[in-house]
Amino acid sequence: MSIRNVFDGSDSDATRALYRQLEALGPRGVVAVQLLRAQKANERAKVYRGRRFTSAAYDKKAWAIGQLIEALEAHGVELAIGFGWREDPNPPPGYPWVLYCDLPTGQVSFHMATRGRGPDYPRDWDGQTGQAAPRIITWATEVLDGRG
Repeated sequence: MSIRNVFDGSDSDATRALYRQLEALGPRGVVAVQLLRAQKANERAKVYRGRRFTSAAYDKKAWAIGQLIEALEAHGVELAIGFGWREDPNPPPGYPWVLYCDLPTGQVSFHMATRGRGPDYPRDWDGQTGQAAPRIITWATEVLDGRG
């Protein structure tokens, strides 16, 4: 099953199996897992109806972002993945902070309610909307295939 199919689907066994496969590849795989988790939770939160499910998805996203930052602080330099925080001048309500990550497949970003650990981000947003999931999935696929 492709990473795209697992990402789009709701099969928890397939998702856990994919994450175990990626994590077994070391730091690059760990970063890929946390990016996939954060992005999937972010997308789910935007379509859920009902505060409980939406809140749970955003909590999962925040947890995954924390795990992502931990992995990037430990291995970002060796993986050549830059990251950092900037305040959005025109944020969505309640989400003024943006975590940016520079993947080989392009910049990805996550709006957050609060600023997390990590450096300030030195560059501007690339202006590309709707590209986080494709860029994360492409890179995770390259990691899994030994190309990323």
